[in-house]
Amino acid sequence: MNSLAPQGGPILVTGGQGQLATSLVKLGGARIHRVGRPDFDFDRPETLARILDAIEPVAVVNAAAWTAVDLAESEPEAAARANTSGPAELARLCALRDIPLIHISTDYVFAGNKGAPYVETDSISPQTVYGETKAEGEKLALAANPKTLVLRTSWVYSAHGKNFVRTILNAGAKNPTLKVVGDQRGNPTSSDDLARAILSVLAVMEKDSWRDEFAGIYHACGTGETTWHGLAVAALKEATAYGQAMPDVTAIRTEDWPTPAKRPAVSSMDSAKLKRVFGVAMPAWEDSLRQVVKTLYSS
Repeated sequence: MNSLAPQGGPILVTGGQGQLATSLVKLGGARIHRVGRPDFDFDRPETLARILDAIEPVAVVNAAAWTAVDLAESEPEAAARANTSGPAELARLCALRDIPLIHISTDYVFAGNKGAPYVETDSISPQTVYGETKAEGEKLALAANPKTLVLRTSWVYSAHGKNFVRTILNAGAKNPTLKVVGDQRGNPTSSDDLARAILSVLAVMEKDSWRDEFAGIYHACGTGETTWHGLAVAALKEATAYGQAMPDVTAIRTEDWPTPAKRPAVSSMDSAKLKRVFGVAMPAWEDSLRQVVKTLYSS
């Protein structure tokens, strides 16, 4: 993949210590300027302009979001500030400064009943507060700044931070039997892969200058799909190479693991547009999972 020119201007990344922001710092070099609370806070809109003026970025990656899917059901106003009004204001401020914005979104904007991978032109129909606030955030960011790219991703995991893969590996180390939902399907996505894709998109924009056809919605997720049960089994099998015993992992139904927010049954997405426009191909999720598990146990 492409890499950013080291002599270019700063890239502002929101999202504090989140998985994607951490991966962008690790892979993007000195040009990446990561910000988070309290210096950058969607609950305090005045901090947004202050940070933009202090850093003067040539591009912004908005990885800040309310991602507590179930908690959003009981705290919709807070979720909306983080996922809707905050990104809209950031997009507006970027537009005033002629700064391109890459805004990260989610597969949860879809209902999950298509029966085939979603493409960018498919109608959205979010089933949760989280999905609704992210969907509205997409729309407002695109409307506020003509130089906006929305990257929808899914099932993000990494060797750092809080995520499903780390949780299941820890659970497997302590329990001989596990139960994992086996009737929801999606695309596991390594945060490092997503960061590399973003850096490659930025490199194309830097090399070719901004083109209007860059704007719009893209899907950026691991190639291939599986269930949460499939992801758990694959991760735990990889861990056996590092001496961890393989537990018995039983697939259960969604209704056997009730949650406040309804999950999409099949939220798989097609990332072909990203490759067509920017030449960025997302790796197979199995290959990326192998590398993440290796990183976890090597450290």
